[in-house]
Amino acid sequence: MARLTPENLRVASEIIARYPRQKSALIPLLHLAQEQDGYVTEEAMRHVAELTGTTPAEVQGTASFYEMFKFHPVGTHLLNICTNISCLLLGGEELLHHAEDTLGVSAGGTTADGMITLADVECIAACTEAPCLQVNYRYRHRVTAADLDDLVADIRAGRTSDEIPEHGRLARVRQSIAAGRGAGVRAPEAAREAPVWLARNEADEGAS
Repeated sequence: MARLTPENLRVASEIIARYPRQKSALIPLLHLAQEQDGYVTEEAMRHVAELTGTTPAEVQGTASFYEMFKFHPVGTHLLNICTNISCLLLGGEELLHHAEDTLGVSAGGTTADGMITLADVECIAACTEAPCLQVNYRYRHRVTAADLDDLVADIRAGRTSDEIPEHGRLARVRQSIAAGRGAGVRAPEAAREAPVWLARNEADEGAS
């Protein structure tokens, strides 16, 4: 189980510098840790705690609130099949069973080659496009059994690599904010005047 690598530690320092308090960088750092190892390791959570001035328990408590963070190894491709009401009525459960047969694993399992972890998930907010699924949180809509077979074949043949990064990687281009180009966010105790939005709202109320 790994701490952040030297390169990712440099990225972490850049991320932390964007915030008035180190603790505010906790979630972006968790994503960085998951990108590194494919899941969030215990050692990485300890490292994030050190970097943000928090405790490992606080880090895990925050991370465990979000479904996207995994705490154990998963396949390079996480296949989430929705079986909530809209998808259920339009064949989501049948699609899940077909995926289990196709992949040779039950929901929650990972294929022997380590490529695909299958998950039965709650609503993924594409109810008008049911039945739907996600691969590493990239959507597929109105999926048939044949569509799923094609998707699995494409994943195993590497034909989706341009569209779908391996699990843990959110984007292909990392955000970078040059020095002096930040939003000028300050810690609350450093503020000496009301926020701009508050002054604007008060002015609008006075005008009405």
